[in-house]
Amino acid sequence: METALCLCFIVLPLVFATIAYAYMLSFRQTVSQSAAEGARIAAVAPSTASDADRKAAAIKAASQSMDTGVGDLKCNEGSLTCTAVMVPGCEDGSTATCVKVTISYPYRDKSLLPTIPGLGFTLPKTISYAAMVQVS
Repeated sequence: METALCLCFIVLPLVFATIAYAYMLSFRQTVSQSAAEGARIAAVAPSTASDADRKAAAIKAASQSMDTGVGDLKCNEGSLTCTAVMVPGCEDGSTATCVKVTISYPYRDKSLLPTIPGLGFTLPKTISYAAMVQVS
C-alpha cells in the first residue's frame, strides 16, 4: 500500500518533472542555436546587401533552424517571436555595425508538453536568446 502511494505521489511526478525539464532544456538549445544561425547568416551576407536584406535573411535562417528543432515552430507565427535589428556601434561604442537576432517564446504559458499541476513554477516564464555579430 505504501509503495503504491509513493509511486503515485512522489516517483511519478519526479519522473514527469525530469522529462519536462529536459525537454525545456532541449528547446532552449534550439532557440539559442537558431538565434546564432540567424546572426551568422546576416554576418556572411554579401557586402552589397542592404540592412533590410540582412535582417530578412537572418529571420528566415532562424525560422528554418527553429523548424528543425523541438516544437515545430516558425518565427513570428503564433507565440514564437524573432527579431533582427541593426546595432550601430555594436553596443560597445565602436565604429562597426552589428546585427542582433533575438528569439523569444513564452514557455510557461505555452508549454510544449502538458504540465503536472504544481510543477509549472519550475519552468521559466520566457525562453529568450539573443546573438549579435559584426557585419561591417
